Amino acid sequence: MAGAMSATSFPKERIKVLLLENVHSSAEALFAAEGFHLETRPGALQPGELVGALRDVHVLGVRSRTKVPAEALADAKRLLCLGCFCIGTDQVDVAAANRAGVPVFNAPFSNTRSVAELVTAEVVALSRQLGDRSRELHAGTWRKVSTQCHEVRGKTLGIIGYGHIGSQVGVLAEALGMRVLYFDVASKLPMGNNRPVAALGELLEASDFVTLHVPDTAQTRRMVGAVELAKMRAGAYLLNASRGSVVDVPALAEALREGRLAGAAADVFPSEPGAGTEEFHSELQGLPNVLLTPHIGGSTEEAQEAIGREVATALLKFVNAGATTGAVNFPHVEVPPTPGSHRILNVHRNVPGVLGAVNRIVSGLGANIRSQVLSTDATVGYLVMDLEQDVSSEVKKAIAELPTSIRTRILY
Repeated sequence: MAGAMSATSFPKERIKVLLLENVHSSAEALFAAEGFHLETRPGALQPGELVGALRDVHVLGVRSRTKVPAEALADAKRLLCLGCFCIGTDQVDVAAANRAGVPVFNAPFSNTRSVAELVTAEVVALSRQLGDRSRELHAGTWRKVSTQCHEVRGKTLGIIGYGHIGSQVGVLAEALGMRVLYFDVASKLPMGNNRPVAALGELLEASDFVTLHVPDTAQTRRMVGAVELAKMRAGAYLLNASRGSVVDVPALAEALREGRLAGAAADVFPSEPGAGTEEFHSELQGLPNVLLTPHIGGSTEEAQEAIGREVATALLKFVNAGATTGAVNFPHVEVPPTPGSHRILNVHRNVPGVLGAVNRIVSGLGANIRSQVLSTDATVGYLVMDLEQDVSSEVKKAIAELPTSIRTRILY
């Protein structure tokens, strides 16, 4: 891919942006204001369809249903960057994107409140068996009971994963008068009176409600299975609004059928339908006091509007200035523009001698460097260099032809 096309060395209206899955109009407005060529599609694309769609696309925006595998990225010669308009990025092969020189951005903050509110509401709903009472009334049955219905005040909520969402759940739970414990593999500053515990087992044994807020990784897959469920208090509740892979669903269904757990809530599942016309199946269906929702934790108008702005802004900063701050798979570089200069951006394999080769090119062409920043990760290096304008095109061309170069473009 050495010598890849400079996608920002021609008019902005020729930069093509493809947004899938009904990305919020707040993102569309930002791209339109830049004068980019914008195409939107309401649904997800299958990997085979995506390969064809990406051949002339510079910026791709997806939500959670479009899978972006290495094969799709390999054919996307013009692709500059990719935005996941959601919190997670596990739908994208981020390692392959890194190797291809494509930074991936997401929205780690924007739907925090929406998910936290849903989880807090589900804690109360499970404690009062509200799902069952509502279903019974819809079926014409008046069943007024208080047995096994409780206030949440004074109960203990255990949070697994104390990141942006988990910590906000703790704040809301504390406002309801709950005790809050949390377990995280990294040290996290507690909010309010939330208290960390040293081990997952300790949290499971001490909590009346356990809620999961972890990413999908090799370490978190099926982290709550039969062994962990057996450690939970009799009559406790499990809530999962993180990723469907982190809970052994058949083991959870068995614990509910046996009455060892009093209820559960799931907003995510190991297998989720790709479209509204597909049927949904889960071992949790039909079980009492089980709340099932179709991955709607961040599905509020407020969250989607904020996500649209957050991700689109990051993508625009990369296209227009080369800034990679916030990318999940790329060295972070953000350099203020240098007036009266041209900016060269170079992604290259992280091997010794690249910067020396670049500087020899600059020196040989008699160019003057106004600013130069290089940052690396284990696989790639990312160079942002501002030059005086007279020979910047020649410098860019020579750098792009280096055998180490993956993608090179010139700005301004």
